[in-house]
Amino acid sequence: MNRTTIVSILFISLLITALSFSFYFYHEVQSYDQKIAEGIASESSIPKHHFVLIGEEMNHDYWRLVGEGAKQTEQVYDVFVEYVGPERSNPEEQLKLLDMAIKSKVDGIIVQALNDPFTAMINKAIEADIPVITIDTDSPTSLRNSYIGTNNYMAGRLAGEALIEDTNGEAAVGIITGSFTNAHHKLRVKGFKDAVEKAEGISIVAVEESNITRVEAEEKAYRLLTEHDNITAFFGTSSYDGIGIAAAANLLNRQEDLYIMTFDALVENIQLLEAGDIDAIIEQQPFEMGYKSIELIQDIINGKPIQDSYHTDASIIRTSNLDNWTRERGGNLD
Repeated sequence: MNRTTIVSILFISLLITALSFSFYFYHEVQSYDQKIAEGIASESSIPKHHFVLIGEEMNHDYWRLVGEGAKQTEQVYDVFVEYVGPERSNPEEQLKLLDMAIKSKVDGIIVQALNDPFTAMINKAIEADIPVITIDTDSPTSLRNSYIGTNNYMAGRLAGEALIEDTNGEAAVGIITGSFTNAHHKLRVKGFKDAVEKAEGISIVAVEESNITRVEAEEKAYRLLTEHDNITAFFGTSSYDGIGIAAAANLLNRQEDLYIMTFDALVENIQLLEAGDIDAIIEQQPFEMGYKSIELIQDIINGKPIQDSYHTDASIIRTSNLDNWTRERGGNLD
């Protein structure tokens, strides 16, 4: 092999190597540029605001609807709604979640304010320049920006007036309340008592606590029925109370002569109403509460004026208007 051939081979080898490196670096540059572009696209798709909604109980149908209402606003307002809460009603865990949201410096908080300890934590959020909307249960003495939910005192009065009408003003009433300490249950009981005290034929026999569980509602209703055989009506202040009361009435074969009123149009409550095991339901608007809460937070951030409180409707569902109620919902009880 002569010198010229050797030089030619070396030149070709160097050329191939150079071309290989060129292709490699070109590919790396293109790959890097693509990653940068993806990063920019990712940043531009990040929602404008991060809000946290802290509910009472994650697996509860009522709170599921509150969460669905809030989540539906995500595409409308370009926000991320983080819906959190304990598996079962637990105010201490809710307070921890509220504290975590404050420390995370989220853009807004929607929280159910169950009792006095929530006031200080809400004030802590406001002092950290995080707007707070109370939902379902208010903390009017706190610095919260606004409240969205049922007027629980007036809902209790509505229930009392409906019971007077349905029983012709003659009933011995047992009350099963979800909680002796939670503000909204206390207001519902007070409203109910204030409404029925004007009816001479209505008396309240006893008040028991269910701790917002159907099992305890059934136990307490069973105890009241066995200890006070003069009870002819029950008022339950939580979603599960009517279910528990109806179960106790069935066990004691009292379902035919017992009037039962409860809160919230859960599927099971509606089914009990259809079957005649429950006589009346106080319906709230949880989906609207969730949706409206995000609108209020948005207004606060955008500097728009808001009211101190916004009350969603409460109404009575009976068998007499159940067909109309079902039609308005498109025949869907879910």
